[in-house]
Amino acid sequence: MTVTIKDIAKAVGVNPSTVSRVINGTASISEETKEKILQVMKELDYHPNSLARSLVNGSTFTIGLVIDAGNKDAFSNAFFIQSVIAIESVAQSKGYSVLITNHSLSDSSNIKNLVQERKVDGIILPVQCMTGELIDLMTSSDFPFVVMGEPQEKRSDISWVDVDNEQGSRQAVECLIKSGYKSPMLLVENRNTIFESKRIKGFEDECKAQKIKTSGIHTFSEEKIEMLIDEIQKKERDTDSFICSNNVIAFKVLKAIKARKISVPKQIGVITFDNYPLAEYMEPALSVVDVDTYKMGETAAELLLRSIRGKEKKIKSRLVDAAIIERESTKRKTK
Repeated sequence: MTVTIKDIAKAVGVNPSTVSRVINGTASISEETKEKILQVMKELDYHPNSLARSLVNGSTFTIGLVIDAGNKDAFSNAFFIQSVIAIESVAQSKGYSVLITNHSLSDSSNIKNLVQERKVDGIILPVQCMTGELIDLMTSSDFPFVVMGEPQEKRSDISWVDVDNEQGSRQAVECLIKSGYKSPMLLVENRNTIFESKRIKGFEDECKAQKIKTSGIHTFSEEKIEMLIDEIQKKERDTDSFICSNNVIAFKVLKAIKARKISVPKQIGVITFDNYPLAEYMEPALSVVDVDTYKMGETAAELLLRSIRGKEKKIKSRLVDAAIIERESTKRKTK
């Protein structure tokens, strides 16, 4: 026999409307009553009829998460996976499901269908999948969405969430200075991305604030790193530390340093953005600017659900704090 809302209400001793409000999360119910209702639902193995809920509430109780499945690196990236886990966790806790849909810059029909046919209640969109056409479609139809990553072009009608890359660079410089390094160099992969430009700004501003001389900012290539470290070894450069934009750059730097028998951290310090996948397993273990992509996904999901439920009228943008994890690669003994 199918268990109904009335059965739950009778077992708890409340009105069916109270049970309905708990299921839909549409009103404030005391925690004690809510817990009793949820417990009885579990005991009686009650499962809400999602189609009925949708018809009553005009909601699908589903949010869309856009990915670029054609980009294998992004799709398998551990940072992306952490964000997905967080989004799913927040959605599930609020009674929502997550629908993952593919997108490419040459074909956005999947997303257009989701929006125009209202198959989902809102969308989380990675910044690399963001196009003017999609943004115009969602804003013109008053469709809730949040961008993961800071957009290159700021618009007052876009909610976005990103890691505070500028703050992360500042923290990296501070970490090096505390360990006695005086001439850091920043190595980046692509100056044209907004997150790299933020890291560059944070690096330059903090070096200026600390009144230290930088060894410059360079774009990564293996040949460039080999040349730079040769110049350091010959004392043609006074660089005594590196801030690397990712683990791959840091690995190449360490490899080149070790090949020349230069001591880390005694002679040169190394700190990298991102803890995964290699940082803590390198020799020596790398200090990192830890980028909390789980928190980023969690924040994006919470912001979207607040918008869907009408609790967030104003367009919001959030920066998630980075944090330093200091390890052997910068722990130089200072006098």
